Amino acid sequence: RIHEYLYFQVLSPGDIRYIFTATPAKDFGGVFNTRYDQIHLVPADPPEACGELNNGVFIQDQIALVERGGCSFLSKTRVIQEHGGRAVIIADNAYDNDSFYIEMVQDSSRRTADIPALFLLGRDGYMIRRSLEQHGLPWAVISIPVNVTSIPTYEMMQPPWTFW
Repeated sequence: RIHEYLYFQVLSPGDIRYIFTATPAKDFGGVFNTRYDQIHLVPADPPEACGELNNGVFIQDQIALVERGGCSFLSKTRVIQEHGGRAVIIADNAYDNDSFYIEMVQDSSRRTADIPALFLLGRDGYMIRRSLEQHGLPWAVISIPVNVTSIPTYEMMQPPWTFW
């Protein structure tokens, strides 16, 4: 099975300053037409983002980090879009998942979403959220998308818990 990959780099906090791999939704959502050199990755509150968000004001013009479960991938994407988010990264809710990418597909509704939706491994999402909690930070600063073909392999900072 061949996946299309998109990469982003956490710039801050420094303890998770790695390049992460995500996969775009298969049949809904937009694409990245812009490269964001420094944009906030804001964990949604509540994490599953299946309804109104307590921190929706912080998601406007930023990228939301959402947790899988509770409702469809498309529903989560629409909630983030309605709060003005530029994209959504949906992390698997299996925190030990460090290698299996889920194919995010359209639900049975006739709804659409315009913002990009990406799937992130559960271990990666967990480690990002854990770092933010440890540092008492409301968001990470990321660069997305990152062109990894221009980075020499020896310089590519990959999460130590992920096999590439």
